Amino acid sequence: MIRLATPTDAPALAIMLDDFNKEFGDSSPGVDFLNNRISTLLQKPEFFIVVPNEHLVAFGLVTLRPNVWSPGLIAVLDELYTKPEHRNQGFGSEILKGAITEANRRGATDFAIEVDESDTNAHRFYARHSFPLKNPEYAYILWRDISDKPT
Repeated sequence: MIRLATPTDAPALAIMLDDFNKEFGDSSPGVDFLNNRISTLLQKPEFFIVVPNEHLVAFGLVTLRPNVWSPGLIAVLDELYTKPEHRNQGFGSEILKGAITEANRRGATDFAIEVDESDTNAHRFYARHSFPLKNPEYAYILWRDISDKPT
C-alpha cells in the first residue's frame, strides 16, 4: 500500500507540504522552494518520504541522523500529512508503519516524532501506534536561522 517517493513526486509533495503549513497557520517558503528542496533531498540516503502506492494524498517525511545516545541512527518523522478529505482512511497508519520499516532498514534504531502540545488528535494517533508521550512535562524546540547571521 506504500512506496518510497521519487524526485518525480516532488511537485505534488511540495504542494501538499505547502497546504499542510497553511492548514495549521504556519508560514511556508512556497511551492517552488519546497519542490527544489524535496527533489534534492530525495537523492540523499539520510532522507526519504513514504507515500501511498496509488494516490498521492498523504506522505511521511523522515530524516536520519547519528546520535550519541543511540548505537544506530535516529529517524525523525519531520512531517506526516494526509489531505483533509482522505483522513481516517488508514493512510497515516500505513505511512507510519512503512516509515518505521524503512528507517530500520537504513540503520535506525530509534524513531522520534515531535508533536505540538495542542495537537491532541496527533497525540492519540501516535499513542495508538505505540508512541506515548515520553515525558508528560513540557518540551520545547529552540530554533534559530543561522544562515548569513553572525553568532
